[in-house]
Amino acid sequence: MVTGSELPATLNTEVAHSARLWNYLLGGKDNFAADREAAEYALALMPELVQSARANREFLGRAVRHLAGEAGIRQFLDIGTGLPTANNTHEVAQGTAPDSRIVYVDNDPMVLVHARALLTSTPEGATDYVDADARDVERILDQAAATLDFTEPVAIMLLGIVNFLVDDEQAHAVVRRLLAAVPPGSYLVMSHPTEEVNGPAVRESMRQWNASGAAPIAARSPKQIAAFFDGLELLEPGIVTCTAWRPDPRHPGITDQVSEYAGVGRKP
Repeated sequence: MVTGSELPATLNTEVAHSARLWNYLLGGKDNFAADREAAEYALALMPELVQSARANREFLGRAVRHLAGEAGIRQFLDIGTGLPTANNTHEVAQGTAPDSRIVYVDNDPMVLVHARALLTSTPEGATDYVDADARDVERILDQAAATLDFTEPVAIMLLGIVNFLVDDEQAHAVVRRLLAAVPPGSYLVMSHPTEEVNGPAVRESMRQWNASGAAPIAARSPKQIAAFFDGLELLEPGIVTCTAWRPDPRHPGITDQVSEYAGVGRKP
């Protein structure tokens, strides 16, 4: 747990932050009263939010295991990392392929404090952290190039981050630029909140979040999410509630539909 002396001067503990709220929902301890209050208010509206957070983490594990295993991917660019919990991208990837190389990207001061926890790696692989906003794609690519070889396939991980790019044009520009930087055989992995499940509760919880002074957030329809995969080969079963993306019958985890939808696409 982070102590007061370790907290960055730029950290505002009076306004809820998505990374800390998600940390609270996943059972973590790196959050503050404002985060817990926002989470409990959202849970009162949408009790499935805890399931959604955990289902999203389970989707990450299944997607990374598939990419590091069957797909043979050895490089991962995880943007919007959030606070470390169990089964982070590098742990899953290197658990499958020890020579995997992972770069995390986030701009939350709390995540920066915890970067040392993320910077563990197998001897064969590598793990690094870039302190940058998701909109600053050139900075991300420039710094990630110290660890990743952009002439070889890369899995771009955008889990629960594109929803903070509320302007559609800007969001698509960010995704297009990231995909343009990686070669054929690379992948896009995305999860994003929708109103397909518990729509009224999702709308109200987002309205309250956006009124709180926290970073604005937006839901998108499955069709809008699918548009980010234009030009890619969308893996089966397509854009679905994340619990339905290739569930593992040996480890079923959460099986109910949740408001977080997800997909994986390959750059041809």
